[in-house]
Amino acid sequence: MTTAAQPTRQYAVGSLVHARGREWVVLPDSTPDLLVLRPLGGADDDIAGVLPGLETVVPATFAPPTPSDLGDQQAAGLLRTALRIGFRSGAGPFRSLASIAVDPRPYQLVPLLMALRQDTVRLLIADDVGIGKTVEAGLIAAEMLAQGDARGLVVLCSPALAEQWRAELYGKFGVDARLVLPSTIGRLERETPYGQSVFRPDGAYVVSTDFIKSPRHREDFLRHCPDLVIVDEAHSCVSDTTVGASARSSQQRYALLRALADRTDRHLLLVTATPHSGKEEPFRRLIGLLDDRLAAVPLDTDAGRRLLAEFFVQRRRADIREDFQDGAHFPSSRDTAETAYTLHRDYKKLLDEVLSYARETVRAADGALQQRQRWWSTLALLRTLSSSPAAAVQSLNTRAGVEEADTPAEADRTGERTVSDPADSETPESADAVPGTRLPTATGTEATSTEIDAEADDEEKARLVAMAESAKKLYGPTRDAKLKKLITTVSDLLDEGYRPIVFCRYIATADYVAEHLKKILNKKGTEHPVAVASVTGELSPDQRVTRIAELTGTDEEGNPAPERRVLVATDCLSEGVNLQESFDAVLHYDLAWNPTRHEQREGRVDRFGQRTDVVKALTLYGADNPVDGIVLNVLLRKHERIRRVTGISVPVPQESESAMQAVFEGLILRGERSPYEQEGLFAQEEVAEQLEIAWQSSAEREKRYRSRYAQLTIKKDEVAAEVDEIRAALGTGEEVRDFTRRALGALRGMPAATKQGGFTAHTDALPQGLRDTVSHALGPRHPRPVVFHDAPSAPRGEAALTRTDPVVAAVARFVLDAALDDAGKVPEWQRPARRCGVVRTKAVERNTTLLLVRHRFQLNLPARDGSVREQLAEDARVVAYRGRPDAPEWLPEDEAVALLDARATQNTDPRFATEHIAEILAALPAIMPELRDQSAELGRTLEASHRRVRTASRARLAGLKVVPQGDPDILGVYHYRPAPTFPQGVGA
Repeated sequence: MTTAAQPTRQYAVGSLVHARGREWVVLPDSTPDLLVLRPLGGADDDIAGVLPGLETVVPATFAPPTPSDLGDQQAAGLLRTALRIGFRSGAGPFRSLASIAVDPRPYQLVPLLMALRQDTVRLLIADDVGIGKTVEAGLIAAEMLAQGDARGLVVLCSPALAEQWRAELYGKFGVDARLVLPSTIGRLERETPYGQSVFRPDGAYVVSTDFIKSPRHREDFLRHCPDLVIVDEAHSCVSDTTVGASARSSQQRYALLRALADRTDRHLLLVTATPHSGKEEPFRRLIGLLDDRLAAVPLDTDAGRRLLAEFFVQRRRADIREDFQDGAHFPSSRDTAETAYTLHRDYKKLLDEVLSYARETVRAADGALQQRQRWWSTLALLRTLSSSPAAAVQSLNTRAGVEEADTPAEADRTGERTVSDPADSETPESADAVPGTRLPTATGTEATSTEIDAEADDEEKARLVAMAESAKKLYGPTRDAKLKKLITTVSDLLDEGYRPIVFCRYIATADYVAEHLKKILNKKGTEHPVAVASVTGELSPDQRVTRIAELTGTDEEGNPAPERRVLVATDCLSEGVNLQESFDAVLHYDLAWNPTRHEQREGRVDRFGQRTDVVKALTLYGADNPVDGIVLNVLLRKHERIRRVTGISVPVPQESESAMQAVFEGLILRGERSPYEQEGLFAQEEVAEQLEIAWQSSAEREKRYRSRYAQLTIKKDEVAAEVDEIRAALGTGEEVRDFTRRALGALRGMPAATKQGGFTAHTDALPQGLRDTVSHALGPRHPRPVVFHDAPSAPRGEAALTRTDPVVAAVARFVLDAALDDAGKVPEWQRPARRCGVVRTKAVERNTTLLLVRHRFQLNLPARDGSVREQLAEDARVVAYRGRPDAPEWLPEDEAVALLDARATQNTDPRFATEHIAEILAALPAIMPELRDQSAELGRTLEASHRRVRTASRARLAGLKVVPQGDPDILGVYHYRPAPTFPQGVGA
């Protein structure tokens, strides 16, 4: 059958048309030959293109309510909230807020406002661990995509964090990104047409930095990379690593970022909690990616700091604490403590023997190179023995990494990377391998060995073997006092209701600890068994996620995870991974040789979304272990003391490495042990004094400079008020909670309150379509009944009472669709919201009519390139008038909204209600001019809001306009009549 071509006509943006058997809204980018349409009341996923020359398209109007569609006094409120929850294109100045599942805190708006100021967005977001850098970067990305200032998005991150980034982008910001990893590239290439790139400028991707930096993929990525790039853990791309494979990897990462930054119109967001390692050169390289001037400008001048502040935002936890006074899930404090133990005599004996061996072998070295090699190999042995006997045994049977060094300087660089925890090292996800102790023979090549040298070499090997055998005898809590203390401490935490993570330095230690915890905490007769799992660098990123999910998620039968659980992990989980939903305490089994690493570990649980008000962080140390004493007193305690005094947490100064070297040299070479076991005696060491002076000076300098940051002058509270107004237009938190509970109750979900303030609801009796949608959103094995949390976030398999939670959104969509469909299409009980109602109530003294009205607006938004972009937005309002439609007395908005809470005090005869509503509906054309005027006034109010936000962020104003489109839609009509009063008392 041939369809004759129709004459084309111009449809205005926001106008309604009928095509393909339904009503649509005309969107921007439409032309007379191609209409871009969204279903009326539908989502962006339903947008379609229609060719009027080939398909029948006719103008349409929104159908008014029918008199027979009567509901009770709750119908208006349910329909209004369902409509507002469904909005994904609000008319306010932040275009993305209607479509994201995040309620941004005022401080999280600061980076967004900074981005709006820039022609090309270049920002370094360096907030503390756990306060929302991912959300801040996501807000900027979502807003730029919504406004059309960015076409596509790519996130560069560690492969261990790729899936988490993908989930965050999709779950919170509605961005469906493709994973580009070694495990996915084959499938992506097969799905891509021959000769084309996997990457598209308008696509969204989460990419492994280490994968894409390789020469094979780098050039193709650079040619087709989207115009907005987020770099996670950006400090790892500029680390001051100058030896071996790590140097090449770091250089390749930096070269990739440098090439991306060289395109001046590319937007670049760098994200890291540790922008400054204490070394100036890597920091300069990092900020130089944002603006070439920052690579050399003096930062100790006001001009330099002002320039940096245009591109740099950094807040500490204390800076934003006031933003969490409304009951949001953010810990009020962190309870930190040190827990000491005393070495068992056999352990102490082996430690003393290792110290003697270290002293002898370093002193007997032949030349500077061999001395540095032996220094680092013996320090590795000391550190692994302080960690666990299992780590010591593995170290004694592993060749030292410094063996390959050709110069003393190269030996030091390799030793620092493999034995210490330098602040500028690469990400720790693969740095948990045990460093080796074994070195080549003391005398060099076999050709020059004498009989005496061979005997000496055999004696040294025998000594190492004997130490390994002695270490094996220390396994278990009987002789390993550290393990014994851990078991007691973990048991106490579990009894207090905490769910701890035990952080270890080495894979061997983590496996050793997990094995013994699992055995002892679940010994025969235990009343409350404990689930224990370990996650180390031996597991791939996907395997780590699976291991954690097995420990914290529901099992195959849908049973919830055990509340008594312990995760043992290495520092492969200390960065980027969010564990706050399942754990609330951290126990440092091994001391990190860098205070920043402790902050990163504790940040896994002390972060936004944590439901425990006070999280715990405990540090185990050996009271008579000189290695622990050095680390505690030279680094960890000084760092904490400076942080408490100044309120600023700054990286360890570069002098720390020389200070640690000097103190360990005193321990190993001179046998000076006792001074380092008492904190006060460190002041006797000149190098330690210099370190503390440098550290204190750095903290004070940072404190002074922070007061000059330009972003602190941004009036975040004023903009936060705009956000609150937008959120109110989209549905307040109280509205959303009340709507979800009422709607689920009407749909046979049987909601029941919980002690935590939310409620549970059963899904088995819900309408089939809604039940399937909920199951898809939560997963097929979600807990039953479904838990709804009165909070901004919820654990996996549960729901949060926020407008963008997928379960709440599904309920709202079902209620709205059922109300707008013809009444005969669905059973009566599945239509809790109705478009009409007559209510007799004491809340009014005169006949009053309330209307639920939907407005559409065309937004003309100035863009960065000087153009003006057109977008369509919607807004829903309730208005009310007293008296008759031909002589209405309009009520203030707050009085109109209050009618939604009016309760019926008397039944209304259905026939009377139907007849009366029919009269009101017939008179609606008479009030349409007033509704048009209200739409115009609302447009002016919204335009003023846009101007205020753009003025606060110094963004463009030329061409900004908000224009109403067409007549407003009347979705609901509800008539309130005074309830008759009856005289009280005798003789009434």
